[in-house]
This record gives sequence, structure tokens and C-alpha cells, in this order.
Amino acid sequence: MRRPEIWVAAAPCHLTKGLRTMRSGLPILGATLAWVVLGGAPGYCAVEVIGLKDGHAVTGEVVAEKANAIYVDIGFDILRVPRDQVVRRDKPGEAGAVAGPSRAADVDSSGFYASGSLRSAPVKELVSKYGEAVISIETPSGKGSGFVVNDQGYAVTNHHVIQGETRIAAVLYQNVASGLSRRRIENVEIVALNPFVDLALLKLPSLKELKLSHVVLGSLDDLNAGDGVFAIGNPLGLERSVSQGIVSTRNRNFEGQIYLQTDAAINPGNSGGPLFNLRGEVIGVTNMKATQGDNLGFAIPINYVKDFLRNREAFSYDKENPNTGYRYLDPPRRLRAGKPPGLRPALTTDKVPSSDRQSSGSR
Repeated sequence: MRRPEIWVAAAPCHLTKGLRTMRSGLPILGATLAWVVLGGAPGYCAVEVIGLKDGHAVTGEVVAEKANAIYVDIGFDILRVPRDQVVRRDKPGEAGAVAGPSRAADVDSSGFYASGSLRSAPVKELVSKYGEAVISIETPSGKGSGFVVNDQGYAVTNHHVIQGETRIAAVLYQNVASGLSRRRIENVEIVALNPFVDLALLKLPSLKELKLSHVVLGSLDDLNAGDGVFAIGNPLGLERSVSQGIVSTRNRNFEGQIYLQTDAAINPGNSGGPLFNLRGEVIGVTNMKATQGDNLGFAIPINYVKDFLRNREAFSYDKENPNTGYRYLDPPRRLRAGKPPGLRPALTTDKVPSSDRQSSGSR
């Protein structure tokens, strides 16, 4: 029986009549090799740079496009690239072409924070690499979490973690030969507050002997429900706890604001901590959970965080304004009812200094 004829793509991207046997090639970036069956007249295929979700890029001639995949001639074989892994397509040499693990369009021009696309890695490696940038926030009334965004000591947390407080401390956890070294830093400065999206910007004091690590801010462009995530924080005061899960949905609406929903464990004390994707990029700030259910945690999307940082001057904290951070405590109550014996009427209007609260908890 005569062997059937098919049209297949062959370099240099002209249609060739006959059969082409696919050679076994190296598995590149998880994409799979496949037969490409084309129809129609011979034509020219342009070379493209195809950026992938994991930060890599493929350069070659696109010889076919299907509903769920793109087929690229890379010179020695045809590469099948799933469409859900593609984040950008450009011509070689264009400014937007992907040439490495960065998103040029997403870079902060002021350099205040780092952003980009990193390479995928196991969670334990990402925790070891970026975990030092996650800090614990302590106030007289509670504890929360936060993360450092640059080497100058600026850190992000939730507004409700420090709401009404001015005495703030941060606890850093740094890798040393014997494990983790815990260091408490006092006199943390409030830089900016935005109670409407529950974000706050802090500044750790500069210390010559202290070298700070910082996180990389990611993007929601390639984030989908089902993608893996993990959180680092201090739930219920249990420092340096890591929880892992997936994105349940990326657009949960509460009172007109969009949140990321995740099944990663989020508890009081996680507030203000980072939610990472599986490349180690921060994609959200954990801030609440549903108390009547399990595995229902929520995070402020990273685009809100970037907007807050870019416009931090508009939300600047004014320490001279008693409405931006100060809490007026009630004076202590008398143990017995009635007028104290020997108290003259002229003294009844004197103010009694209030004392700091001694209670503590997690936020």
C-alpha cells in the first residue's frame, strides 16, 4: 500500500511534500514535541521571541498556531508550546522582547522596589532565599507580619497591624551557620498609611552592621486560579511559619475591593505578610480570613501594593497630626466609687496620665 502523503513544516519554513520523522530532542522548558500538520499554500514564517511564564524565552519561526498551542521551528526540531504558558510574543530586537527573567514594562522607574519574573524553584529553596525579607511587626497591642521591599529598610505591612500605634518594633530572622538568628529592632518609623486598602509603609532604622534582604514584587498578568502559592508569617505568634496552597480565585470582591483568595493557611498574625508564587515573587499581602470556614484566606493583590508604593507621598504619615496613628487611651479607673478623701475641688479637673496597655495579641 502506498504511504499517504502529508504536508509538514520544514526549515526554512516552506511547506515540503513528503514525510518528516520527528527526532527525539531535549525537553525544553517542559514543552512537548509534536507532529505539525499544515494545510494551504507555502508561505513565510516570521521569527519571534516567545516569553514563557517561568521567565524563559523561546526564539524560532512560528510554523503553526492552534487553539491551545503554538508550534515553533527551533532549527533542529518542532517545539510545541502550550498557549497557557505564553506571556509575551515579540520580534527579535524589539524593546519589549523577552531576553531574560525580567518584565521591562513592570519596572519601577524610581528604583524604590524590585519587580520582575524569576525562575521557578522548589518552595524550600524559595523560603531559604527570600524568607529573610519577611519580618515580624510588634506593637504594644499585638503582632503581625511584614516584608522588606528594598535595601534601604522600607517594609510593607497591613494598616490594621499598626493602627493607632506609634511604638513599633520589627523582628528580623537572618540565616547564620547555626540556623536562624533573631534580631529585634526598635524605633521603626511610620512612612505612609492607606487605611482604605489596608496598607502601611514602615522604615527600619539604618544600622551599619545590618544587611537587609528584600523581596521581588511580581505580577498578576500570568496568575490563574489553581496556581501554587505559599505564605510566610507569624500566625498566632508562631514565628516564621510557612503555609502552602493554591490560588482559589484571583478576583474575589469585598466592599468594592478585589482580593486574591487562597486555601493556604492564613491566621491572625499572618496579617501584613507576603503571599508568594512558586517563583518567589510577592503577588499579594495577606490580610484576612473567613472565620466561619476553613481554607478561606485573602490577600491584597500586588497591583494595589505597587500603586501604594509609587504614590507613597500622597499617603505620607504626619507625626504632628494626632489623627494619623496616635491612640488616646482612657485614664485608669478608680478602685472605689465616690470622691477620693481629701481631694480639693480645684483638683478634680486635673488630668491623670494614662498608662500603656499591657495586653498583647495577634493581628
